[in-house]
Amino acid sequence: MEKKFRVGIIGCGGICKGAHTPSYVAENRVEVAAVCDIKRERAEFLKKTVFKKADVYEDYKELLKDESIDYVDICTPNYLHSIIAVDALNAGKHVLCEKPDAINVEEALKMKEAAERNGKTLMVIRNNRYIDTSKKIKEMADDGFFGEFYAGRCGWIRRRGIPGKGGWFTTKEQSGGGPLIDLGVHMIDLAIWFMGNPKPVAVTGNTFSKFSDAEEMDSPESKFGDKIENGTFDVEDLAIGAIRFDNGAVLQIEFSWASNIKKETRFVELRGEKGGLTWERGKAEIYYEKDGKQKNEKIKGNPAKIPHRVNIGHFIDVLEGKADPIFVPDQGIDMIKILCALYESAETGKEVSLI
Repeated sequence: MEKKFRVGIIGCGGICKGAHTPSYVAENRVEVAAVCDIKRERAEFLKKTVFKKADVYEDYKELLKDESIDYVDICTPNYLHSIIAVDALNAGKHVLCEKPDAINVEEALKMKEAAERNGKTLMVIRNNRYIDTSKKIKEMADDGFFGEFYAGRCGWIRRRGIPGKGGWFTTKEQSGGGPLIDLGVHMIDLAIWFMGNPKPVAVTGNTFSKFSDAEEMDSPESKFGDKIENGTFDVEDLAIGAIRFDNGAVLQIEFSWASNIKKETRFVELRGEKGGLTWERGKAEIYYEKDGKQKNEKIKGNPAKIPHRVNIGHFIDVLEGKADPIFVPDQGIDMIKILCALYESAETGKEVSLI
């Protein structure tokens, strides 16, 4: 039997339990060698219930001293992503990290530089790329089926889905922002990936915070994070704006934790010269003309119950030398540039140039 990769999981909260843990249970090429959380009881619980052979740590720097660990999987609050990633890369570990890449551009650049300097693989979770329908649309786009995408919109909108209200999710110093940085990474990334990764050149947008006093949160996603009574809420609950790209294309964006809307949705809609598409919650449909008639066609694909499972599998393929990385750090840097520019635009009331 081939040697398994040994991973140390850093951060044992909601996203670890809900997505990363079941992914590793199903991945037979990896052994979870260590679990770490500043709340030791969380790491102890994960060891007791799932990864019984794992060592337990409170301090990730102690975990990094274990030379037998091949890579770390970072599932911490956002502001720690870059700090832990750089330390891990400098310790000779490969890094898989939850989104967002970092909370500012400078930190994202540090991550890329550390990976290059140490000759290690750095990938950040982009789980929606790995859904069957997403992969099929990407193949069609790369083959020229849609022509050049020139306009589109994407979003993730909830009725009442503020996560961890009062905790790190709603504390800008720790999260970097609200739904734009929490949810925007997912759908903006998918849209830009479909579009062929054009370079963003300018961003404009607005943010709003209208639900900081709302008590009832009934969206399933509101269960993420630890709520703190009378805690901090200094982030937006709605962000809306537009991104311009170097090829002239424009992408409208809207992300909300709480809104008075009919139904919750997450989607990407793109319009190309030859065809268009809609991707919504993993289901996809394309629109095109054939023989003088307009056609609508559903894209078939098995829904991924846990897209992280396929994302982590791809990361292992890369470490084994079986695949080139679908995600590269430069894409993460562009993402953080977009998000930070939209926050700046919201504060200044002006379009922000990225070039």
